[in-house]
Amino acid sequence: MTSDESRETTGTRQRRPRGAVRDGLIAAGVELARAGGPDAVVLREAARMVGVVPNAAYRHFADRGELLAAVCAAAMRELAARMAAGTARVRGKYGDAAAARRRLHAIGRAYLEFAREQPGLFETAFALPHQHAYAAQDGGATHSPMPLDQLRAVLDELTDAGVLSKQRRPGLEYPIWSTVHGLAVLTGQGPLREVAAGSRVHLEKVTRTFIEAGLS
Repeated sequence: MTSDESRETTGTRQRRPRGAVRDGLIAAGVELARAGGPDAVVLREAARMVGVVPNAAYRHFADRGELLAAVCAAAMRELAARMAAGTARVRGKYGDAAAARRRLHAIGRAYLEFAREQPGLFETAFALPHQHAYAAQDGGATHSPMPLDQLRAVLDELTDAGVLSKQRRPGLEYPIWSTVHGLAVLTGQGPLREVAAGSRVHLEKVTRTFIEAGLS
């Protein structure tokens, strides 16, 4: 740790573990995004929450854009974790057609629930689509599969189970993702955001039926 890093805590000489300030800034940024979406992610405010001077924050992130990119990736990982938890609750061995269909349903349901329950993070996850990776690797460390990885895995399972033909499999994740994401936006921040709960459930069921019809 450099002498600069040892002075990063405001009003104290206590040293922080290496990487703690950067991690703390990202965590603070996530909470800002959770409350107010991507526009709420401000580097100086994150520094205040962590208890470091602004100059210390700029030693870890060159500007707000770099912090926002890191927060976007963290939000995406939180969405991925929600999806992974949903599929993990589905019983049935790999390759069982009924179980594979249920896992596809679980992924979509978790995606929509996250968008509804965490609108700020959901918006933030896609705020900088060209400035952070959607892959499972980040900084050399391996994380749980990201949302697109999980959808691809379930579609591969549906192919192995004979539900989806090998000829139709390539690229099918994108129209399915677009359909579910579109519904999430319409019912979250879009013109359908004030529909009654019963109507929303019906829309989700219709969307699921539409996707299933496209598998055969």
